[in-house]
Amino acid sequence: MKINLKGNVVLEKLSLATHFTSSRLGSVAALQGVLLIGEKNKLHFYSTNLGSYFHTAIEVEGVDGLRTIVDAKKITEFLNLLSAGNIEVEVTDKAIVFHQEKTKGAFPLMKLEDFPLPPTMEGEEEKIAAEVLRQNLPLILFTAARDETRPVLSGINFLNVQNQTYMVATDGFRLSLMKTKKIKGLPSMLVPAEFLGEVIRQIGEAKELLFGFSEEEKMVVFRIGDNDFYSRLIEGEFPPFEKVIPAETITQVTLDRADFLRNVKLVSVFARDFSNIVICEFNENELSMKPKTDTGGENTTAQEIEMKGDSQSVAFNYRFLLDFLNNTDSKKIRLEILRSNAPVVFKKEENPDFIHIIMPVRIQEE
Repeated sequence: MKINLKGNVVLEKLSLATHFTSSRLGSVAALQGVLLIGEKNKLHFYSTNLGSYFHTAIEVEGVDGLRTIVDAKKITEFLNLLSAGNIEVEVTDKAIVFHQEKTKGAFPLMKLEDFPLPPTMEGEEEKIAAEVLRQNLPLILFTAARDETRPVLSGINFLNVQNQTYMVATDGFRLSLMKTKKIKGLPSMLVPAEFLGEVIRQIGEAKELLFGFSEEEKMVVFRIGDNDFYSRLIEGEFPPFEKVIPAETITQVTLDRADFLRNVKLVSVFARDFSNIVICEFNENELSMKPKTDTGGENTTAQEIEMKGDSQSVAFNYRFLLDFLNNTDSKKIRLEILRSNAPVVFKKEENPDFIHIIMPVRIQEE
């Protein structure tokens, strides 16, 4: 079978498909590849790691009956080095061959084993304004846990509360909460943060996307243009995050985000050698910062702040501060502090619907 394809289109589709293949040791070999199916003048691309699935298709004549699995990672590396333009693709019993001018590359086909396709999603799909996810999810995705020892902490918890949709993430040391106007058709659910991060990267400039949900399959699908992204939901009880949010505040601080970010980076140069801990001292109208073990004041920095309430000294893991500051573009940040060993609330001054909480580090007083 010989077909002609646009090289850049094939490269784009195969590259995206590789994001959903399985790289785990011991996984079925087929799951490390991409399934190609030719049907009714369409070439379909499927990939999965069993937790999430990807599907897309392009219009191609003469592909009916094609069904094979290819090593997309090697192929994309090869295609990325070709010139822009069309390529000729030949599929034989043993290989898929890409030919452009004087360059030819042959790649052996993978064993055509059982390949799980995404389930059929019953029910009507809802249109969601892409801007709702594009603006809000980046503010909370970084807070979710990256390991799988506690699966519920690796997801984003969507919760419908009266006329609002809450999006919540926590890794046990910090928490992010965003409240938005209720998103029609979006149920209360726990979705893997890693999957949602991929969806956000693919939204681009899209104005809307389609969302589907299957209670029976415990699965969601986001459709963006020709690309379909499926994920299984995380099953389990999300922590009662409301209990972490302090009910009162003793000290309120407003400061410049860019200055704070620069100062955290400055102190981190020294704090890396001492458990990544920085001590923030809030006194009158100044924030001074130093690494944990600096008793002589050699490695310090300070900035002006607006402060109401009592002076406070709070120790943080500087990496958590950087994660928050790097994922918000607010000019001013507000901190609400109860005491040195209580969760500290961080807010964007212009957005009261978002809060970020960081648990302080308890240190022995010198």
